[in-house]
Amino acid sequence: MTTLRAATTNQRWSICALLFFAATINYMDRQVIALLKPTLQSQLDWTEIGYSNIVLAFQLAYAAGLLAMGRLIDRLGTRKGFSLAVLLWSGAAMAHAAARSVLQFAVVRFALGLGESGNFPASIKTVAEWFPRRERALATGIFNSGANIGAILTPLVVPWITYRFGWQMAFIGIGALGLLWVVAWWALYRRPEDHRGVSPEELLHIRSDPPEEETRKIPLRDLVDHRETWAIALGRLFTDPIWYIYLFWAPDFLSRRFGLDLRAMALPLFLVYSGASVGSIGGGWISSTLLKHGWTLNRSRKAALLICALAVTPVVFASSTTHLWFAVTAVAIAAGAHQGWSANLYTLVSDMFPRAAVASVVGFASMAGAIGAMFAAKAVGYILQWTGSYVIVFFIAGSAYLLAFGLVQVLAPQIRPIAIEHA
Repeated sequence: MTTLRAATTNQRWSICALLFFAATINYMDRQVIALLKPTLQSQLDWTEIGYSNIVLAFQLAYAAGLLAMGRLIDRLGTRKGFSLAVLLWSGAAMAHAAARSVLQFAVVRFALGLGESGNFPASIKTVAEWFPRRERALATGIFNSGANIGAILTPLVVPWITYRFGWQMAFIGIGALGLLWVVAWWALYRRPEDHRGVSPEELLHIRSDPPEEETRKIPLRDLVDHRETWAIALGRLFTDPIWYIYLFWAPDFLSRRFGLDLRAMALPLFLVYSGASVGSIGGGWISSTLLKHGWTLNRSRKAALLICALAVTPVVFASSTTHLWFAVTAVAIAAGAHQGWSANLYTLVSDMFPRAAVASVVGFASMAGAIGAMFAAKAVGYILQWTGSYVIVFFIAGSAYLLAFGLVQVLAPQIRPIAIEHA
């Protein structure tokens, strides 16, 4: 088996960098509306339930799109499929500038969710194509941290654009970044076997795992017959909604609880999403390091998941404290733990399923997560409308991961490659 040191090129990490930037842009487009919520709510007279309906429209399209996009990307391949997804979500992001009513924002959010649903299935499939199994958790953690960099940059950029040019230009300027990414992706991306920048040694390293039988057009009904598919899906059903709470309601929490305006919340949000970025890479690093020290694949992945699930729990105190920086620290740790959890949960798919099924399984599981987020969006809207407090919201956020870990352990007690039988 060839080793990492034997590889004379490192083109796979350049591809990982492209995935990182895609995730960065994805989350910048997604988060703009959360930063502008207090401004738009004041100018356009939104209620908490009205805002939750806008979020719900995004989640509905995201849920439906994840299943369809996963299958589409498996069929078209990552080069074409990923380009199509980014073009769709970039156009929708810029179209927010023309919206004025809750209904109009819901329509463009629906289109945004449909396009953005292609990001993670395409990225996970790309990692499966470009990395051997022992590097996938780290590669996933690196590209997934781009989401947090996007979330870090957005609070820094959006206030400046908004105060200088108006909120419409915040949507247009950030949405246009995706068009630049598509040009770079189309010019630089090929499969490893077809890429001129990949040396024979690196290709051997990429393909150093035991050979697996490549299957084609695996029906979804054959994937959902496996408990492992449901382990991933339920793991995301209970935890994805928590991340969307941090993404879409953290600015409102800081405004409501501590009276911060758009400028003042930039540093707290920077710290929250910096913690998320560290957690994304750290979660992948934990399981990859345990593997290198002789732990089994099952023990290393499960240990990383459990560590992340436990690290989330202090967030239950964030809503009751009167100390801003205690609350910010608790949310930052929880956001980082979520990203570490996600990096390992994503990697379980490529650990267990053949490459031809990876994007479909990720799409199905992500759809389950988006469905959970749909219900969470409405629940948070009503909780805030009725109670005006985040106490219940953060209690749920602090306990969801331990429940999800138990379900993963029951449904996938051993992490190992599975055979997919189909007609």
